[in-house]
Amino acid sequence: MSRMQLPVMPPVAPMLAKSVPDIPTGALSYEPKWDGFRSIVFRDGDDVEIGSRNEKPMTRYFPELVEAVKANLPERCVIDGEIVVVVGERLEFEVLQQRIHPAASRVRLLSQQTPASFIGFDLLALGDTDYTGRPFAERRAALEEALAPAAAPVHLTPATRDPALAADWFAQFEGAGLDGVVAKPLDGSYQPDKRTMFKIKHQRTADCVVAGYRVHKNGPDSIGSLLLGLYNDAGDLASVGVIGAFPAARRKQLFTELQPLVTTFDDHPWNWAKLDQNATRHPRSSEYSRWNVGKDLSFVPLRPERVVEVRYEHMEGTRFRHTAQFNRWRPDRAPRSCTYEQLEEPVKYDLADILGR
Repeated sequence: MSRMQLPVMPPVAPMLAKSVPDIPTGALSYEPKWDGFRSIVFRDGDDVEIGSRNEKPMTRYFPELVEAVKANLPERCVIDGEIVVVVGERLEFEVLQQRIHPAASRVRLLSQQTPASFIGFDLLALGDTDYTGRPFAERRAALEEALAPAAAPVHLTPATRDPALAADWFAQFEGAGLDGVVAKPLDGSYQPDKRTMFKIKHQRTADCVVAGYRVHKNGPDSIGSLLLGLYNDAGDLASVGVIGAFPAARRKQLFTELQPLVTTFDDHPWNWAKLDQNATRHPRSSEYSRWNVGKDLSFVPLRPERVVEVRYEHMEGTRFRHTAQFNRWRPDRAPRSCTYEQLEEPVKYDLADILGR
């Protein structure tokens, strides 16, 4: 049973950011936007709790961070930040997701094989002092002092008040797996669950082949999501993700429009029953649901003849990191021209340079 007695007690919903298209200017502090699990860490002596975005504790999944918190954070503090997993020179969100596992033995093994790091970026409490009502400029200064002696795997996020440097970070840091920039008002207090910060994320477009669909949960004559493909160097159609946010009326129209393209798996590049394990990734192999294991992932195959332009933030390996967004149909594009070559490659960047070696 926790005996924690802190001026700010768990659970706390983290302060959030609203998306804006460009880096804003003004009395702001800019930071890299980390691609991990948002977490508020509570420490009172030997009692440590790691909270999450949905306020559920994640303490049991990261035993190595509990030890790192005791070794590197002040004796009594509450610090907002991000849990990330670094593989080589970049962040790997998919590897991080695997850390959420019900078996304690698996958690222990993964904590050694793919240890996590904690990036601190805001201070809610220190000792007996509640910092949430104080301006961010003051919280940041106190956080810098509190984390000055900290060593890996606990880090302080870089910050700048120079929008030009923030723009450089936006361009460069993506190559290390970060997904944009966050801007925080210098005079703002800490407001749980309120969107008082700004986030600027990478937005790109890609022309993809529509290779199948899943029906919507509201009915068999309504499209739930469209399955997207790109041709790889070998000329195979690889599964890259899905789009799905359509208005209800459009879902029904789409269903009717796509019926002439419905085909059998025998005539489809994603005939997963035939393919061996070494073949190109397809919806059965790569589009598993991490959070809902029993979910039915079957789909209706379509002849790969329609091309759609989608918006996406960034790639993770050969797939879109998040669900892509519908932009427009591209009847002028030949499906075979939809290849990986059209995708913008971020310049590689070493994460150690961001964190300070």
